Formats: sequence, C-alpha cells, structure tokens
Amino acid sequence: MPLIPEEPQIHESAQGPRATPASGRSAPTPRPVPGPRPAAPPRPGRPGPLRPAPPAQRTPRDGAAAKPGPKGPAAPAQATTQIQLIPASVEGALDAAEEAVDLLLDSGRTPGDVLVVTTGEPHPWAAHELSFGETSYWAQHDAREDVFYADAAVAGRAASRAVVVVAVNGGSDATAASALSLAHTRADALLIVCGDPQQINSVLGAGV
Repeated sequence: MPLIPEEPQIHESAQGPRATPASGRSAPTPRPVPGPRPAAPPRPGRPGPLRPAPPAQRTPRDGAAAKPGPKGPAAPAQATTQIQLIPASVEGALDAAEEAVDLLLDSGRTPGDVLVVTTGEPHPWAAHELSFGETSYWAQHDAREDVFYADAAVAGRAASRAVVVVAVNGGSDATAASALSLAHTRADALLIVCGDPQQINSVLGAGV
C-alpha cells in the first residue's frame, strides 16, 4: 500500500521533465512570429499593381474631358479678330507699319497673309506697281504670294487676309475711320493699327 502513493509521485516527476521539453517547444513558437514578417513584403507588392490601376482610370477621364473639348472650338467666338495699336506719328506711321510687317514675317507669317492699308500717301510699292496698270497690280493681289499694299480708297476691293496692318499716315478723320472699319472686316485674325493713339481713339470713339 505505501508503494502505491509513491508511484503517482513518480508519474508527476515524469510529467515534470515532459514539461521541460514542452517549454523547449515554446522556443520554436516565437520562430513562427518572424514568419508573418516575410508576409509583409507581399503588401508592398500589392500597392504596386494598384498604382497602374488608377492611371488607367484617369485615362478614360481624360478621354471624357476630350469629348467636351470639340464643343469649345465649335464656338466661333474664339475667332474674334485681335486689335493691336502701335503708337506712331503721322510721318512715322508707314515706317511703323513696315516694322510690324517684318516682325510678322519673322514670327512665321507668310507674306500672302498680310495686307497693308494706308490712309495718306500710298506705299511706294503700291505706287510703283500701279504705274504698270491696275490689271497687273490686282493680279498680284489675287496671287497672294506677297504682302499686298493698298490705299484706303481702293482697299475695299482687297480680299480678307489673316493680318491687316493700317498705317494712319495722313488723310482726314473720315478716311481713317473708313479704313479702320474696312480693315477690321478684312482681318481674319489680327488687326494692327499704326498711328497717333489719340486720333485713332477719337476716330473709333473708344480705346483700341
């Protein structure tokens, strides 16, 4: 009988050493902890594919924005002629117009895009060409191969061009007003007026 209680003590001591290996097993348990850490690199991998996804969404948005785009240019209001005033005296208006033409050609305008109208004395080129007759003079206008110079009295016969330069180099206010009004209708993109700003403003009735 006394031996019987001793046996359970032996069993308990056997369980004791078994607990020690269990504690040894607890050591590998922290090892799986670094296991989830390698799982962290897949996370940065996931945002990688997410980044290409949003640009794909932006591209259709851009395409949608492009659709209303054609509606904007459809409005003819954007084709309104711009007006530029170059201050110059009556004597210097023609020279200012020549400088404006040079700048236009240097900026890429073709000579056939430019029409120059004078309100006083005609441009020397126009006077020279008219000496050969109006037929050859206006033939050069129709060819649209070079800058065309016309006096305000005959400028009504000239066709529209991208740029019209008016040299207010003399003439009455009525002549200047008529030339400016005509030039505005003939200029498709840009109207340049060279002359006295006070005179031009008084002729137009408002600042240019």
